[in-house]
Amino acid sequence: MLIFSLLFLLLSNAVTLRRDKSILYNRVAIIVLLYSSLLAITSLLFNSLGNGIGLYGGLFHATSITQIFHIFIFLISAVILQLTAFYPRRVWIAEYSSLSKLFIYNLLYYRTKIINKMGEQFKIIEYPLILLFIITGATFLVSTSDLVSIFLSIELQSYGLYLLSTLYRNSELATTGGLTYFLLGGLSSCFILLGTGLLYANSGTTNLDGIYVITSLSDIANDSSNNILYWYKSDYINLSLLILSVGFLFKVSAAPFHFWSPGVYDAIPTIVTTFVAIIAKISIFIFFLELVHYTSNSLFDFEFNWTSSLLLSSLLSLIIGTVVGLTQFRIKRLFAYSTISHVGFILLALSINSVESIQAFIFYLMQYSISNLNAFIILISIGFSLYYYVNNTNEFKQLADKNNSPIQLISQMKGYFYINPVLALSLAITIFSFVGIPPLIGFFAKQMVLSAALDNGYVFLALVAILTSVISAVYYLNIIRQVFFDKSEYQVNPELVSANLHGNIIKNNILIQRLTFKTNNIILSSSLTITISILTLIILLFIFVPQEWLNLANILALILFNS
Repeated sequence: MLIFSLLFLLLSNAVTLRRDKSILYNRVAIIVLLYSSLLAITSLLFNSLGNGIGLYGGLFHATSITQIFHIFIFLISAVILQLTAFYPRRVWIAEYSSLSKLFIYNLLYYRTKIINKMGEQFKIIEYPLILLFIITGATFLVSTSDLVSIFLSIELQSYGLYLLSTLYRNSELATTGGLTYFLLGGLSSCFILLGTGLLYANSGTTNLDGIYVITSLSDIANDSSNNILYWYKSDYINLSLLILSVGFLFKVSAAPFHFWSPGVYDAIPTIVTTFVAIIAKISIFIFFLELVHYTSNSLFDFEFNWTSSLLLSSLLSLIIGTVVGLTQFRIKRLFAYSTISHVGFILLALSINSVESIQAFIFYLMQYSISNLNAFIILISIGFSLYYYVNNTNEFKQLADKNNSPIQLISQMKGYFYINPVLALSLAITIFSFVGIPPLIGFFAKQMVLSAALDNGYVFLALVAILTSVISAVYYLNIIRQVFFDKSEYQVNPELVSANLHGNIIKNNILIQRLTFKTNNIILSSSLTITISILTLIILLFIFVPQEWLNLANILALILFNS
C-alpha cells in the first residue's frame, strides 16, 4: 500500500501544474496511512496463531510485535500529517457553526494571511512524499530479519529524514541543521555497515536467525565440557554487535552519541522536528528489542556481553539529559535533552531483558511517543494562536526563522495561561506526565521500568534514574512557572483590534449573505484542538482504562519470551 502510494504521488507530482496542492497530497497521505493500518490489523489475525511469518526469503518477518508497531507508526504519522493537511486557523461565526449548517454553507474569505493559508508548510508539495518514504523505511526496519535488509531499511529511513530536515529551502537555519544531521548520520551509518560486515565475516550468514542460533550454541560451548563449537568465540559476535549498536545509538541520540540532536532539533522547523523526534526512534528501538532478546543469552557465558554497552549508554543518557537540560533556555533544545533522558529509561528497560522489563519497554515507548507528540503539537498551536498579539521585546525581534518556528524560547510562553488557559493546561498535563507525576500515564511507565530494574538487581541504575527524574522536574516546572505565574509580555495588536474583516456565506454557489467580523472570530482549527484534546485525555485519564494498554504490552512481552 505504501509503495503504490509513493509511485502514484510521484506520478501526480510530475504531471501537476499547480504548486499549491500540497494540502490535498497531505490528506491523501493520511488516508493511505489509515488504510495501511487497517491492512496491518487484518494481517495481525494471521500472526496471532504462531510465531510469525518469514517474508521474501527471510529478509523480513511479520510477528505480532512488528504488526502492532506498524499500526502504531501509521497512526502517529497520520496525526503528525494533520499539521500540514489542514489550515491552522479558521473563522468561527456562532450562527453558522452548528453541525447542520457546517455541511450546507461555505464561507468565502480572501484575507488568507490571517488564516495562514500562505504558510511555508502549504507550499511544499514533496512533504507527504518524503514522509511516506521514511515510514516505509521505518516499517521495513521494524520487520527486518537480515543484515542486508537492516542496512537498506535504516538508509531509506535516514535519507528521508535528511531531506525532510532541509526541505524548507528559504531557511538558512534548517539547511544548516539538515547538513549537520546528514554528515553525522552518514558517520553512524559507517558504524552500522562495519558492524554488519564483521557479523557476516565471523558467522558466514547474513540471516539474523542464523546468527541467533550460533550465539546460543557458542554460549553453551563456552561452558560445557563437550566443546561443540571449539573454534568459535562469542567475543567476535559481541564486538560486532557492539559496533553495530554504536551506529543505532547515534541515530536515537542516546548519550554519549547525543551531541547532534539538540542543535538539529532547534534549527529545523517545529513541524519537521515533531516527525524527526518520534518516528525514527520507534522503529530503531523495536528492531533493537529482538536483537537484544536473542543475542543476550548470558545463562552460560559470563564474559563481556555487548548489552553492557546499552546499560552504560542508559546511565550516561539519564545523567546528561538531565544535567545539561538544566541550562537550556530554548524550548526545542530542552525537549531534545528531555528526549535523551527518556531514551535512558527505554535503554534501561531494554537491557534488563526480562518479561517485566520488556513489558515496561513497550509501554514506555508507546506512552512517551504520545506525550512527545502532544507536547510538539501544543507548541505549534501556541505559535499559531499568537497572531493577535505583538511582543516588542528586543530578544524576540532578533529571533531568526520566526515563520517556521514561532516559539523558540521558553520565555516566549510567559503568562500564556492568561491568553489561552485551556491550551496552557494541556501543556501542563503533558509536562507533568514527562516528570512522572501520578496519576498521569508517564508515572506508570517510569514505575514499571524502575520496578523491573529493582527486581533484577540493578539497584544503582534505578537510584540514578529516580534522582535524575527528580532533578529533571526542575526544568520542566520552570516552563510551568513561566506559563502560569509570570506576567505576559504580549499586547493585543492595535491594528487588528480595529480591523473589520469581510466574508461571504455561500450555499450551492449562490451568495446568501455578506458578513463583517472581527479578528477575535479567528480561532485555532478543529484538527489541532480535537487532536490535542484526545491526546491530553489519554495522558490524563489513563488510570481509568489502564487494562487495554497494559494487557497489550504484557501479551507482546510473553509472545516474545515464549517464541
